[in-house]
Amino acid sequence: MERQLTLRLPAALAVKLERSARRLRRKRSEVVRQALEQFLDTQPEVRPIERVRDLLGRVRSGLPDLGQRHRDYLIQRLRRGQ
Repeated sequence: MERQLTLRLPAALAVKLERSARRLRRKRSEVVRQALEQFLDTQPEVRPIERVRDLLGRVRSGLPDLGQRHRDYLIQRLRRGQ
């Protein structure tokens, strides 16, 4: 069963769509469906955070209490001008 979707386009995008539809000799709706399908097919299956999750928390600062005293270290560094 097909479903209908109504959307508003900025004028510039509507002009591009119209031009593409004329050039391809297709209906605007066909061009939108094709573009949407292509866009959705190229999206990664995993969220970007999942790609780097194993790296989180792995940076070594040499400061064992950085998590608890991060504000103090930041203030010290700013006062030194670094």
